[in-house]
Amino acid sequence: MERPHGWMTSGAFAAFCGTTKETLRHYKEIGLLVPAHQGENGYFYYDTAQFYDFYAISIFRRTGTPLEETRRCLQGQDSAGTLSLLRKQQARLEAERRQLGQMQFVLSGILRNLEWSAAPDLSPRTAWFEAEQLLALPTAELERLVPGSAEADEILIAVLERCRALCGQYDVQTDFQLGAVHRPSLPVGRETITHLYTRVREKTGSPYDLEKPAGQYLYLCCQGRWDISDGYAALNRCIQERQLKTAGCVYACDLAGFILNGLEQNAVSMISVRLAEDV
Repeated sequence: MERPHGWMTSGAFAAFCGTTKETLRHYKEIGLLVPAHQGENGYFYYDTAQFYDFYAISIFRRTGTPLEETRRCLQGQDSAGTLSLLRKQQARLEAERRQLGQMQFVLSGILRNLEWSAAPDLSPRTAWFEAEQLLALPTAELERLVPGSAEADEILIAVLERCRALCGQYDVQTDFQLGAVHRPSLPVGRETITHLYTRVREKTGSPYDLEKPAGQYLYLCCQGRWDISDGYAALNRCIQERQLKTAGCVYACDLAGFILNGLEQNAVSMISVRLAEDV
């Protein structure tokens, strides 16, 4: 007997839905998606319209809804219950999206930093830098948080704790890459630091927002040392010898030490300053 129009074998229906016969068999066994017809030959057939049943199941599955809960929801045909379930799943997916966005932000920064860290030691170069959003803490504020006699580790802890608190307060994400902003005057050195910062994904809307603008930058890397005084000296010397015109602040940041187990031999820092547009 020829099967009626619109009836599909499990193989044909599986291909139509982009799934497998094994998946359909499992759905049938648990009563989630049962073939609509049984022919005189005893074989089961799906109706073409059951594609939408499968599509609904797929939506629930992709939101992470357990199969049993999906079955109850679809069989109950309760719009209020379905709405509540989907709202919960939407909130969960949004949280996962933010987590994935955070990891993308962190990993892209790490990859970029490790690529920059391959530059020769203390060798000034120029390159185009994209804009970066910073959460910048004024050194005057930090001086109120830690005593003047504080060790480097104490200052680091204070900066990290303050950055973490601010990111939580303003609901922004950071990769905890730390750096220093120097006032736009030369020569530059430790005594010209005005802010300590961490990178963030977006503006906070707070007084701590600071954008490192896009542009052509003069930069150099300091490798295998925590003390980057030689880097400041090399940058100042290059600007003077080449008679370069700079624009804005000078930035210094750790490129690799925070990810390469914190050993000084793995430390790589970058110092950079934007060049004036007429250069």
